[in-house]
Amino acid sequence: MALHCRRACRQYLLHLAHDNVDFRLPEIKALLSLRKRPFDTSETFSEKSPFWQLNGLSEDDIRRVMSRTICGKSSFELWGHGTTTDELRTSLLKYPAENMAPYLQQNSTYKINVYTFNKTLVFNNRIQKIDALDFLPFKGTVNLKDPEHIFCLLEDYGSDPNDIPEEPFHIYFGRWIADGQRELIRSYSVKKRHFIGNTSMDARLSFIMANHAKVKADDLVYDPFVGTGSLLVACSHFGAYVCGTDIDYNTIHGIGKASRKNQKWRGPDENIRANLRQYGTESLYVDVMVSDASKPVWRTNAQFDAIVTDPPYGIRESTRRTGSHKDIIKPPVDLYCEEMVPLHPCLTLISNCEQTLSSHTSRRLITMEKTKEPEDSDRLSHLADPRFTPYQGHNSFREKYFSGLTKKNRKDAKATPRNKE
Repeated sequence: MALHCRRACRQYLLHLAHDNVDFRLPEIKALLSLRKRPFDTSETFSEKSPFWQLNGLSEDDIRRVMSRTICGKSSFELWGHGTTTDELRTSLLKYPAENMAPYLQQNSTYKINVYTFNKTLVFNNRIQKIDALDFLPFKGTVNLKDPEHIFCLLEDYGSDPNDIPEEPFHIYFGRWIADGQRELIRSYSVKKRHFIGNTSMDARLSFIMANHAKVKADDLVYDPFVGTGSLLVACSHFGAYVCGTDIDYNTIHGIGKASRKNQKWRGPDENIRANLRQYGTESLYVDVMVSDASKPVWRTNAQFDAIVTDPPYGIRESTRRTGSHKDIIKPPVDLYCEEMVPLHPCLTLISNCEQTLSSHTSRRLITMEKTKEPEDSDRLSHLADPRFTPYQGHNSFREKYFSGLTKKNRKDAKATPRNKE
């Protein structure tokens, strides 16, 4: 029992990517909840920091999280940390020797990496920092190409590239456990995908959305605005059966003009099923059909494990082709307020994450969980709580978009004199 406690109660360090910062905490919490594990961190936890210390987990928990996370880059068994090298040394010397021993054996091989956030160190400085760890009882042989164990010294120099301190704010040392799934961003890039559209969701956000929705093997996932199926591709990667609907006949059937640069028409085998076939998950493809999401088409007892979607924004997709560099008309800045988030008496808001698209616009990823079945009294819920009243201001984005477009056209017309006949 004591041995199990020592293994399960160790502290772990997550190194997170510094993009889509708002999406990181909900993703890690969702992946931990799939394991029925809590998100327990240190008292000094900062959501914006690229380093998170997690408590109360086992190494298997960490490996399962890293097998899915897009926001997480690497994970470590934390052996010591501090704000100075002296504090780090003291912390490492206090770490239980029996926890270190299996990875410091004489017949083992290892290497030590140095990683710095927001600062670049020259090679000699890195070597000096590694040499300063000579008080640790490493007995194995250094192997830089294929070591059995990898250790890492991580230094946090803050997030302001214009004000980089001479010394790090915090230093960590630990044993590497696993990397996240950042490689999926490249291997599932829409640029390499068989069937794409002008508004195909990028791979990074597609996988993050699937993780927020806790999609898992044998789930049935539905996308009511399926488009070219980017979200179905991501969900099927995690073993879910996928289906979807869309009002656009041409997109559903993969016909019409192509979205790729230097390609006029879509090919005969450009469709959503072909995308899943490309990634080896065609067996998880249920079907897609033409349907208006505002019209009920499902039986009352239809059950989905998750609904993952990217709804339209009230404007048509741009006619520009993927790969071109034409200017995109940007709507004027829209004022966001919490009342814009849709609520429902059967759904509980889990997270609300903002993704900044430009200096003018941003969009939000809303995650909700169904917590009860509908009741007759829910129809009157807006009388008891005004938050359940449908928000009437969603069209403002569309109105301001076209207002900005009209103003730009007028400006261009004035700048370009008409040709006299």
